[in-house]
Amino acid sequence: MPLTPPLTPEAFVHTGYMLADQVLTITLNRPERRNALNWRAYDELATAFRAADADPQVRCVIVTGADPAFCSGDDVGEIMAAPGGGIAQRGAAIIHNPPTPAAIAALECRKPVIAAVNGAAIGWGFELALFADLRIASDLAKFAEMFVKRGLSCDVGGFYRLPALVGPEKAAELLFTGDLIDAAEALRIGLVGRVTPHARLLDEARALALKIAANPPLAVQALKTGLRRSTYGDPCEIGGWAIDTIRRLAATEDHREGVASFLEKRPAVFKGR
Repeated sequence: MPLTPPLTPEAFVHTGYMLADQVLTITLNRPERRNALNWRAYDELATAFRAADADPQVRCVIVTGADPAFCSGDDVGEIMAAPGGGIAQRGAAIIHNPPTPAAIAALECRKPVIAAVNGAAIGWGFELALFADLRIASDLAKFAEMFVKRGLSCDVGGFYRLPALVGPEKAAELLFTGDLIDAAEALRIGLVGRVTPHARLLDEARALALKIAANPPLAVQALKTGLRRSTYGDPCEIGGWAIDTIRRLAATEDHREGVASFLEKRPAVFKGR
C-alpha cells in the first residue's frame, strides 16, 4: 500500500518503507555499510518518524535493518570527516550537524515503535533501538554503546532510556566501557523484551505490531504518552545537554584520535585533550 504524501518510498535512498495493515515498516538499507548512517540517512529517518506521527493511517511503526546488521552507527568516514579534509579535520562535520534532531523525531513519535534488531546495533544504532517502545532481538543481535571509543558521549537515548531499562549501574558500565553484548545478555539485563530465532524476527515483530494496531489508536497514544512521562520524563532538556556535549567533544584531540585509529585499524592513544 503506498504511503500518503509527503512520505513516499521513492523519496528515500538509504531506507525502505512499507505501510500495510496500518503498520509502517522502516528498513535501514545500506547493507554494504552495515546500515551505517550518513547525513542523508539521518534526514530520512527524521522525515519518516515525523510523517508516521502525522499520518492517521499509521498506528504502529517497526524499524529494522537490511541483513546482516540493524545499524552500525555513524558512517565514520562520512559523518566524522570534513569534506575534502584529512584526519586532522575529522569531527568538523559532527560539530555542525549532530544527529540529535533525528533522535528527537523518533522520541516524539506518538505511535508505538517496535525495534526489530536483526543484527549489530552499535553506537547510534544502539540509540535507535533505545528510542523504540519495544525491542525484539534476533538471536544474532549484538549491542554496544561505542561512543566512548571515538572520544564522544552518547546521544539522548543512552542518557534518557538506557538507565530506565537496565538500571543506572549497568548503563554506566555499558557507556563507560563501550563493551559489546550479545542478544542473550541483552535479554538478561532487560534491554530487550524477547529474543527470537533470526528467521522469525520480522514475523514476530509484525504480529505484535498488528495486535497493537487493532486497538483504538487514541487510547494507545495516550498510554504511550503516560508511560513516557512516568518512566522517562522529558527528553528535551537532556537532549539539549547531549547535543552541546557532542559538539564540545567532537572538537577534541581525543575524538580525532578515536576516528583516526578506527580508520587506520590500530589501537587508539588518548591524551585527555
